[in-house]
Amino acid sequence: MPQPTEAQGAPDELVGPLERGLAVLRVMAAGPELRHRPGDLARTTGLARSTIDRVATTLVRLGALRTEGRDLLLAPGAAELGNAYLASCGLPGLLGPHAVALADALDESVSVAVPDGDGVRFLAQATRRRAMAISFRTGDLLPAERCAPGALFAARWDETELEDWRARRAKDPLDTGFPSVPPRPPAPAGEVESEFLARVREARETGLAVDDQLIEPGLLAVALPVRGPDGAVVCAVSVVSHTSRHSARSLTAQALPPLRKAVAAMEAALAAPGGASGALPETAATAAAPALKEELGSGFLQSLARGLDVLRAFGSARGPLRLAELARLTGLPRATARRSLITLRHLGYVREEPDGFLVLPRVLELGYARLSRLSLPEIATPHLVALVLRVHESASVAVLDGDDIRYVARVASTRIMHIDITVGTRLPAYATSMGRVLLGALPEAERAARLGRITPEALTPRTVTTREGLDEAVTATAARGYGWVEQELEEGLRSLAVAVTDGAGRVVAAVNVALHAGRATPEESLAALLPPLRETAALISADLAAVGRFSPVTTG
Repeated sequence: MPQPTEAQGAPDELVGPLERGLAVLRVMAAGPELRHRPGDLARTTGLARSTIDRVATTLVRLGALRTEGRDLLLAPGAAELGNAYLASCGLPGLLGPHAVALADALDESVSVAVPDGDGVRFLAQATRRRAMAISFRTGDLLPAERCAPGALFAARWDETELEDWRARRAKDPLDTGFPSVPPRPPAPAGEVESEFLARVREARETGLAVDDQLIEPGLLAVALPVRGPDGAVVCAVSVVSHTSRHSARSLTAQALPPLRKAVAAMEAALAAPGGASGALPETAATAAAPALKEELGSGFLQSLARGLDVLRAFGSARGPLRLAELARLTGLPRATARRSLITLRHLGYVREEPDGFLVLPRVLELGYARLSRLSLPEIATPHLVALVLRVHESASVAVLDGDDIRYVARVASTRIMHIDITVGTRLPAYATSMGRVLLGALPEAERAARLGRITPEALTPRTVTTREGLDEAVTATAARGYGWVEQELEEGLRSLAVAVTDGAGRVVAAVNVALHAGRATPEESLAALLPPLRETAALISADLAAVGRFSPVTTG
């Protein structure tokens, strides 16, 4: 895998804590292990254990890492770094809908990728659901010589870039540094190079490239370049299939006409006013950093926090940003922002251009590929664990599934008498606190239709016994902002729930605390449980927004 450019000589104004923090994130994201011990990170990075501890403390407080016992894991907050690049380049938003339309038209998977050094980095996916699934994660990096877009991008390489590719191949001939692809079978270096350069020449002459099982046996793809208004290649779009469905020739014949049409639409989107640049909602700087520094003292690396602020600030606008703009967005002095930019440029995460600094796709290596695959249960469960430890009652997350709720995550309390519900359980939405929260978030007509399907015979014995009563209960839930069910689903069962939202503010799930009604009065339960429950919902919602901004989150 291409490495940051430390070998070129460190600049005098390098921000050491920022460099070391990014090194830790790279290691956390690169290997197959999900969990890392501080001692292992020290050995892998070559940093002192005390340095690892300070870096980890800082990244945990910033939401980029989390702890489970003695283990460190990537946390959804780290996705904000990749989001900054994806927002700045604008390609997922501008081109993603065209990729989805192409996938629907062909009933094949479609990918959008950009060049990253001598590799190919995937930015957007439109996949087909099949037993033989084909997909890459957003942020995955592939060797240029093992995929169709690589030949298109290499057609523009100069001699220096070609020599860099040869050096990487000599150092890692089996592609072990690319975890997204299986290791390459041993082959003479000259044979690999001659085959690749032949495909590069063909791509230069024909304007398209074909992957005939280069990544792994059975996988096929055909790709075309997408050019910006200035004629430069911005990215490549691939139609991906399998030998069980096509040969390379038949895939090319079938896919090429609609692929060319989709590329033309994408290029028109890039050329439209505001397509290549434009203001986005400003990202928030880590305003709490000074307070955290005061709280944690030397355990908190403020310069690391500030450097990550600068990186995230690129997500506030499409295209390059000037130093003054970055300083304003982060609230940092120009000199501080400048030192962070020098460090980020040295490490290959930003590039200086005549009209400012541009964030580069290499930022996606800081955990985005791994985090973009997180499901709602994986995002929610750590927060449920913390909530249960805090309130000593069971907690769950559920989604609306037809007229029912379906439990997708759950953490039980350790009490002798606890609520015995498992993930996958379905309950009628109208009779549960989470269901009433989810029903209350629906448009009025849809809510009425769902409630209208409930017959008196279907009601549980303890549930409100009239349609009007259900309407009132759901309406009251929406008005007060939480659901409350007191011994309606089952005698002795009390449940309190609030909504979980995505990055657009849509209610997508609900989180609850369930307990035996005999342990406290309703007033005592509400006072004790509602504040921590709302805090938990806010944390889950924030993580869901970070992970799901450019990659859809499944319910598991």
